[in-house]
Amino acid sequence: MPSLEQIQAKMKKLQVQADALIAKKAQTAVDQIRKIMLAHGLTTEDIEAKAKANREAKAANGSASKVKAKATGSPKGATLPKFQHPKTGATWTGHGRAPAWIANVKDRSKFLIETGADASHAATAGTVSKAKTTVKKAAAVAGAVVHKGQRKGPQPAKYLDPKTGATWSGRGPAPTWLAAAKDRSKFLIAAADTVVTTGSATGNISKPKSSAVNGTVAKQAATKKGVAKKAAAEKAATVAES
Repeated sequence: MPSLEQIQAKMKKLQVQADALIAKKAQTAVDQIRKIMLAHGLTTEDIEAKAKANREAKAANGSASKVKAKATGSPKGATLPKFQHPKTGATWTGHGRAPAWIANVKDRSKFLIETGADASHAATAGTVSKAKTTVKKAAAVAGAVVHKGQRKGPQPAKYLDPKTGATWSGRGPAPTWLAAAKDRSKFLIAAADTVVTTGSATGNISKPKSSAVNGTVAKQAATKKGVAKKAAAEKAATVAES
């Protein structure tokens, strides 16, 4: 029976022979590759560029496959949950036997999970609500800027209707009796000409009247009388001719 040393020596000899055969085959392969490269005018850079392109294409295909696998990762036939318990987080698809937490509930709508159109509607409603709030805030700020420096509370009367006695402060929309007037100066209240008349000993004070207003009323009355006289004269002439 051979000893251990003899077996190890034989193994080394065989390993040397195996290495020599491997080297010979490798050299043969290299010679063949070199011959092909010379025949086609190729270099090692060309081979490396081609190998790099192949590696990048393979990596890109692998990434696309992973994305597709994630997109289609949900199991076939899986039904999304339709109801959810607000406290425990337990869900139910709405198919099959109802769980205990919803089995005896008459109105199950409060357990519905917002999905699809419901979620979109809720998001749209929230956006509209935020937009309305923003518009209100902007209007409030604009109003504060416009009215900044103006007197607060009731404004003193600036215009007076001589017929009805109605007044207007000059701020805000003009009343009907003044809106169509081209010359508003004849409706102005002359504060300097205001006459305050003290009443009897009881302390009653009459309302202030403006001389300018009285003059305007007198002019209007005279105009009306002239028009009436002219109409009467024309009528009398017509009767006389007939």
